[in-house]
Amino acid sequence: MNFRTTKTYLRILLIPIVFLMHLGCIDADKDIKFIDDARLVQADETPQEWLSYGRNYSETRFSPLDQINASNVDSLGLAWSLVLGTKRGLEATPIVADGIMYFTGTWSKVYAVDARKGEVLWEYDPQVPKEYGEKVCCDVVNRGVAIYEDTIYVGTLDGRLIAIDAKSGQMVWEVVTVDQSKPYSITGAPRIVKGKVIIGNGGADFGVRGYVTAYDARTGARQWRFYTVPGNPKNGFEDEAMEEAAKTWTGEWWDYGGGGTPWDAMAYDPELDLLYVGTGNGSPWNRDIRSPDGGDNLYLSSILALDPNNGRLIWHYQTTPGDSWDYTATQHIILADLSIDGKKRKVLMQAPKNGFFCVLDRTDGSLISAEPYVYTNWAKKIDKTTGRPVETEFARYPKMNSQISPPASGGHNWQPMAYSPKTGLVYIPASEEGMFYGQPTNYRFLNDSRTWNMGIGFDPKNKTHLDSMSGRNFGKLIAWDPVAQKERWNYWQKSVWNAGVLASNDLIFQGNAEGEFIAFEAATGKKLWSFPLNSGIIAAPITYAIDGKQYVSILVGWGGVRGLWSKFTDQINPGTLFTFVLGGEAKMPEFPEQPQKQLVDMDIEATVVELEHGGQLFQRYCGKCHRGGGSIPDLTYSTPQIFESFQQIVGEGALLGLGMPNFGDRLSEDDIGDVKNYILSVAQSRIENNQNSH
Repeated sequence: MNFRTTKTYLRILLIPIVFLMHLGCIDADKDIKFIDDARLVQADETPQEWLSYGRNYSETRFSPLDQINASNVDSLGLAWSLVLGTKRGLEATPIVADGIMYFTGTWSKVYAVDARKGEVLWEYDPQVPKEYGEKVCCDVVNRGVAIYEDTIYVGTLDGRLIAIDAKSGQMVWEVVTVDQSKPYSITGAPRIVKGKVIIGNGGADFGVRGYVTAYDARTGARQWRFYTVPGNPKNGFEDEAMEEAAKTWTGEWWDYGGGGTPWDAMAYDPELDLLYVGTGNGSPWNRDIRSPDGGDNLYLSSILALDPNNGRLIWHYQTTPGDSWDYTATQHIILADLSIDGKKRKVLMQAPKNGFFCVLDRTDGSLISAEPYVYTNWAKKIDKTTGRPVETEFARYPKMNSQISPPASGGHNWQPMAYSPKTGLVYIPASEEGMFYGQPTNYRFLNDSRTWNMGIGFDPKNKTHLDSMSGRNFGKLIAWDPVAQKERWNYWQKSVWNAGVLASNDLIFQGNAEGEFIAFEAATGKKLWSFPLNSGIIAAPITYAIDGKQYVSILVGWGGVRGLWSKFTDQINPGTLFTFVLGGEAKMPEFPEQPQKQLVDMDIEATVVELEHGGQLFQRYCGKCHRGGGSIPDLTYSTPQIFESFQQIVGEGALLGLGMPNFGDRLSEDDIGDVKNYILSVAQSRIENNQNSH
């Protein structure tokens, strides 16, 4: 037995002792203890910690801690809060190890905090160039870090993977994981498997080819890479999986990137030694453009089982063959052992965007069951024999406009769900909604790393399929029975954009867009406790214990793709970390009341043609962010001073440091003037409508 093996063996023997030590006092000033492979595999043996993104390798987000329970949760109060001062979305799940909490904020910034009292120990800013914000679809967010041995790992928005010393906050190494000239990004949390850091990427909405990569945790050396879609066949194939995948594509898809970016979901089974990865949508979304003669387009919208030692594909299951709706399978993956038809099954569970809750045998990828968890009209059912959807006649929208459910944002998006082995239920932050899909007129792929390439539109000359059920718009927390494939209870929510979920003992915790942090009874859905945090919540909470006290923490910072242009609270407060404990009496942070904004009222000198041109440019370059006034403002409420400096802001990058892009290389002075006048004309129209309504 070598020295390394001996150390690992001793650590396994010491797990019960470590567990007892952790129930006592943990001094955040002490050296960080080794978070080795054994400690990650045995994460359930130390429930007072939260050692990885989903708490354990199965990503259940269930904690057996029971000091806070249904009988006393009404006495839960604020223990401490930490105002971060950020102004964009906070999506991270903190991890807690040895009394220290590590998490990320906007622009991939990393924080280490004393988990007992909220004091910052260190901050690490990777200095992501602010112009990079234009290369991401869905806000400058980050979902968290990973820890291994004495090192913290973060993937940055501009595609780097960085190792940080957990004690000092100093960088140990960094590696660029993407071609930064292309619209790749990283918003997901890394995972650690057998001494490797696993990281994916995003960018399929703009036009890239997805892949997942493993790096040596100590050195940053690349170990393996698995591409999720094939490249140009003339260049050869990286492996047999890509050669087989190419048979399911047509046309010259590689010119569009292909997509399939694995930007979030991963889980690991140490017993089977399989790494599960969820892949993203096609690039462009519309298969008629990227693969004009059809095809399943492997491995888009798929769940992949990879050998973590070499990245070889073991099996795959495609949730949405030939995806044409942005129905990613990057949503949260949970592993569990369930009794189905009297037989114990090792299963993988996912509620992908397409609306069908999927239960697979995780040993071989075979479908056990798939049933709709929200209203779904693109497919009638999933055929259990073939594992394929039975699509409706209007799903593909070849020569029509179709109102389809779920929409591109999905019946469930990135917000993590949770599984409770006590109730046997999965808790899904879901939404009921639809959207119109149709063929674009005169589509042209824009080879610009800052421009969306979705390939859908609305052609008024074509007939339109309407569905009143798809016109609904609300969110709901669903308690889902994965064995019976039935909803057991739900809680209605005003917005489709709410927070991730924590299952703890007999409770379920979730925040919502209205700024309310709620605890539900896990078995019944009865609302037992709530706390007003006064700003929209999208991140998932965690729970941990120190010095014999159980805490519940949640990051609050409104944003994400839907939060960029909508809000459900009176104001959006700076990003803040809130932590609760039984009997907590800390005061809420005070945020100044934000002044009521007024529509800008300025003279306009522009022709109808110039205003139409400005509107077209606004939709192409500005509309994805400045749509309605969420975490990014509605420009019709800007001050006159903003419009007096419009040329400097838009054409010279005066506000680049705040994340506002510089459009000077794409828009002429006349173009910028037309955009300005278009915005002012919209403001004028709203003012007139308001006057007429009174």
